[in-house]
Amino acid sequence: MATIKALTWDHPRGFNALAAAARRDEVIAAGLDIQWDKQPLEGFESHPIADLCARYDLVVIDHPHVGEAVSGDCLQSLESVFGADVVEALGAESIGPSLSSYHYAGKHWALPLDAATQVMALRADLVDGGAPETWAAVADLSRRTGKVALSLAGPHAVLSFLSIAAAYGEPPAEADPDVLVSSETGTIVYELMAELASLSPRVVRDKNPIGILGHMAAFDDVMLCPLIYGYVNYSAPDAGKPVTFADAPRRVAGGRPGSTLGGTGIGISKRCDPSPELKAHLLWLMSREAQIHFIPAHDGQPSRREAWFDNGVNRRWNGFYRQTAETIEAAYVRPRHDGYIAFQSRASALLRDAFEAKAAAASVLAQLQDLYRAHRRGGEER
Repeated sequence: MATIKALTWDHPRGFNALAAAARRDEVIAAGLDIQWDKQPLEGFESHPIADLCARYDLVVIDHPHVGEAVSGDCLQSLESVFGADVVEALGAESIGPSLSSYHYAGKHWALPLDAATQVMALRADLVDGGAPETWAAVADLSRRTGKVALSLAGPHAVLSFLSIAAAYGEPPAEADPDVLVSSETGTIVYELMAELASLSPRVVRDKNPIGILGHMAAFDDVMLCPLIYGYVNYSAPDAGKPVTFADAPRRVAGGRPGSTLGGTGIGISKRCDPSPELKAHLLWLMSREAQIHFIPAHDGQPSRREAWFDNGVNRRWNGFYRQTAETIEAAYVRPRHDGYIAFQSRASALLRDAFEAKAAAASVLAQLQDLYRAHRRGGEER
């Protein structure tokens, strides 16, 4: 029996479906022993991808790591493993940029197992009138209640900055890959975030998205988080109040919901010799059967567009997918050059300190641009 060493992240959404799929009779009959290990999500943000690929055959990654992975020559492209026609078909079946986010240096580097993006989370029983559609309405609710929380811990401060800039019509580093954001748009975004941060309940200031959503389910002092990575299990929790998920806020009603793509993909390391049986298993994880039935039934979040609009899936999860599909279809894809991950961490720390110190926008934006330029030297977007 062929032993396949695999690594994913330590959360039911990241582990349960993969582990259960590896135990299927068909997989065992095919002679595969797929052993899934797990590490904290933060480990993927800090641990060198080349080291993980040296120890594992399959590695679940986030798309901003692909530049680092290509620089380290540690992953096999999907085209080399499955062929260009299969990859093209996967792209047509995946929601939003779930597959294309793994495209770098002319090839794709991970299978889009899990699709996610920042969306709005609210306690519908506490928010009168439903989810606010615009950032102006979010700010008004924050001023009136003091119960609107920003997700600022870890990398999330700068991810929210990028998302709001996209909502205001300037997806960062797209028009000019050397410029993160213009001073005009950057000032609007920074000042909006600074006001919301000053009013955000401090009880969740240091919590990651899982911590914030868990807090919202258990307590009534946070009624809304305008940008947070969606976790479907909180829409129908085993304990506590359900959290309702809606499209991310827009600059104006009917405009683009500004959101930065998340999700995870399965990368195949250079140490792996993918057999026909392993390739068939990996493609089964992308199939209609797995994505609509198996993965949602085992705490996973599918990437296949059909699953996001499936009536049964949405009924089980209180409309989570259909209510946020527009946001993920329009999600902003971060830069993926080698060096971006370090920028993301340092930029978020800079923003948190700036909000606390009530620093002037011009100074903070100049520092953000300097950080971005310095970390782009680690590798060029291709």
